[in-house]
Amino acid sequence: MITRINSKKNEKTRGSLSLGFLRDPRTRVVVGLIFMLFSVYLFVSLAGFFFTGGMDQSLVDKETRELVTNPDIVVGNPGRKLGAYLSDLLVNRWFGVSSFIFCYLLFIIGLGIMGRPLKSLGKKIILSFVLVIWISLLLGYIFNFVPSGYVFPGGAHGYFVCFWLNSFIGEIGTLFLLLVSFAVILFFGFENAFNKCVTMVKAYFARKAQRKEERRMAREAAATQREMKTEQPENETEDTNLSPENEIITEAPTEDEFYSNVTEKEPIEEDHTEEITSLVTVNNQVELPLNDENREDIRQDTETITPPATDDIELTVMADKLEEQLTKNLMPDTEYDPTLDLSNYQYPPLDLLEEYASNASKVTAEELEENKNTIVETLRQYKIEITKIKATIGPTVTLYEIVPAPGIKISKIKNLEDDIALSLAALGIRIIAPIPGAGTIGIEVPNQKPEIVSMRGVIASKKFQESKYALPVALGRTISNEPYTFDLAKMPHLLVAGATGQGKSVGLNAIITSLLYKKHPSQLKFVMVDPKKVELSIYSVIEKHFLAKLPDAEEAIITDNDKVVATLNSLCIEMDSRYDLLKLAHVRNIKEYNEKFVKRQLNPNNGHRYLPYIVVVVDEFADLIMTAGKEVEQPIARIAQLARAVGIHMIIATQRPSTNIITGVIKANFPARVAFKVASMIDSRTILDSPGANQLIGRGDMLISKDSEMVRVQCAFVDTPEVDAVTKFIADQQGYPEAYMLPEYVSDTENGINSDVDLGMKDPLFEEAARLVVNTQQGSTSSIQRRFSIGYNRAGRIIDQLEAAGIVGPFEGSKARQVLIPDEYSLEHILKTVQEQF
Repeated sequence: MITRINSKKNEKTRGSLSLGFLRDPRTRVVVGLIFMLFSVYLFVSLAGFFFTGGMDQSLVDKETRELVTNPDIVVGNPGRKLGAYLSDLLVNRWFGVSSFIFCYLLFIIGLGIMGRPLKSLGKKIILSFVLVIWISLLLGYIFNFVPSGYVFPGGAHGYFVCFWLNSFIGEIGTLFLLLVSFAVILFFGFENAFNKCVTMVKAYFARKAQRKEERRMAREAAATQREMKTEQPENETEDTNLSPENEIITEAPTEDEFYSNVTEKEPIEEDHTEEITSLVTVNNQVELPLNDENREDIRQDTETITPPATDDIELTVMADKLEEQLTKNLMPDTEYDPTLDLSNYQYPPLDLLEEYASNASKVTAEELEENKNTIVETLRQYKIEITKIKATIGPTVTLYEIVPAPGIKISKIKNLEDDIALSLAALGIRIIAPIPGAGTIGIEVPNQKPEIVSMRGVIASKKFQESKYALPVALGRTISNEPYTFDLAKMPHLLVAGATGQGKSVGLNAIITSLLYKKHPSQLKFVMVDPKKVELSIYSVIEKHFLAKLPDAEEAIITDNDKVVATLNSLCIEMDSRYDLLKLAHVRNIKEYNEKFVKRQLNPNNGHRYLPYIVVVVDEFADLIMTAGKEVEQPIARIAQLARAVGIHMIIATQRPSTNIITGVIKANFPARVAFKVASMIDSRTILDSPGANQLIGRGDMLISKDSEMVRVQCAFVDTPEVDAVTKFIADQQGYPEAYMLPEYVSDTENGINSDVDLGMKDPLFEEAARLVVNTQQGSTSSIQRRFSIGYNRAGRIIDQLEAAGIVGPFEGSKARQVLIPDEYSLEHILKTVQEQF
């Protein structure tokens, strides 16, 4: 008895300790954070397994002790050995692809431990386990018939259970079992799913019955109309048809009248039933073949034959037909063509560019054989045997792909980079170990006589000419000598960096030239920032065709740093304006918006317009950061974060790849990066987050990081005379009256001193703006401008008046002004005081 009491007491003590441990808020946060971070780690490891699992499978298939203690085992999974082991365990040995649900499960459990209230947490956990098992069975059933390589999508659980079910109840029985279990999970696991399905089925049969009833009533109405025509005397019908008094010529209403009729849909009076049902429209002429007396008699007969519901349905159908006819009369058949303003514009011909390929020197067979033998001998000296080697000749670099003998460590070959470079007496040896998706190790060796890649050859390529990209860019040729093209609209922004004299300016010219060869002036505009004043000045002659600038700017090429800040902030205003247009048009991006506008589905009277793409080219970004600092970085970051959907894309270039220039904000918003040759590995990591750019050979040799893959490209060479010829060809044609005007921008510092503001001359929107600022607690000029649809100067004056009245704080640079009034009650007191004083 005493022992039982003591055991109960000990259990109670242990339970209280455990409960106290979880009741500590700090402990809950730490434990919940551990669960959430582990779920993220597990997700990354599982995702990496589908790319590196084939290479890691033989490495992790070892004893646990050896896997933990042996540092020579190097795997490619982002989660390294633990991640590779867990991924192989969960995916191949357990539940397959459905193991991703465990990441969600661990995450919500972490949230629950941290104390965040989650609706039906226990139900979510049970449902997650059920879905893991069911998805594993489904994938195991499917991939019993389809080969899947080294990955078991359903895992060992799904594979063997479905194999047993197929042998027990057959493939059809297993399929029926999966469908039934899916219905059970759907109806019992997800709320209202069963009710929604039943509602959808009932609605379908109801619509089907309604359409059947409408067709029956329409047939009865048609039969009634034929009987009425039969009863009418022929001579009276002829007189009526020939009478000019009964002929009415109708005109299509104006657009405002049409939209009002469509929205209001006024009911048609019953007395005019036969007027609408007997409409015969030919060339906008409506014939009324019956006079008033016969119409009255027939109406009485119709009332006795046709049920009351038939009139309403028939009237609705006829009204819809009339609206459709009016819509066809209003809407033009042809689509809007934005190129009609410059319909005679001609794209630059290829003859303006030089062809350098004829003078290029190719890699000889002797050079290939010599390099191959040198690589094999060098590796053999370090007891590394290879089973296969092949070469891919590029314009400046030749890629040698080798397959090492079994048991050779990849890291051992990677460490011989300098030794291979010494034996080949070459500069810029780069080893790719392994090549993604190829199962080989790549050794890039510079050619003895590099080839010049001409811009003409890249633009004339079939890949570029037949591309359907929104902003096609042809940058050069890859190692396999294929033209390298991409869509700038999907990048969506580009960071170009490299040491001085390594081809950065030529790369910018190649990007701009390829866009000029593919786009019409109505479809594309450039905003060019050139602090050096000489790199982009050659494009000033196409100002009235392709360039955009501020309304008060004298030159379209921006060279003054003060004008750069104003231009970037003006682009932010343009971005906000375009988002407002997209919101009104109920679309998500510029492509959908322009498609609607071209099809004339948007009314220009409501402010809609065709939106060209805007490409912002910033040369020597480091100089802007040094002179303007945050005033430049903030609008650039804002444009990079938001402007993709509205067709504003940025290309920034710098020759100083340091962390204070290419900051974390810039790198986060510029996922696509181009790196020319740099001096050190640190600079390469700053640009690309990986080494490699320090091993390039210069003169246009570059690495492009896009979509988590690295591509080596030889940039196409376009000389200054070629660019000059292209721009002069465009400038000699008819252009727009002026450059594309960006919205007006006036900084807060240009609005005057607040102490000199005269509140006796208050703006009419002063009180409304004050209430808006207090209610939203946001004191910015741009918010007032957007809310009241006014110009930036007027919005700036209103902000100054609010500051003079003590409603908002002083100007604080790029930050929004501080709102000094906490609530609307205090605001009313201040407004009353200002009104009494002035």
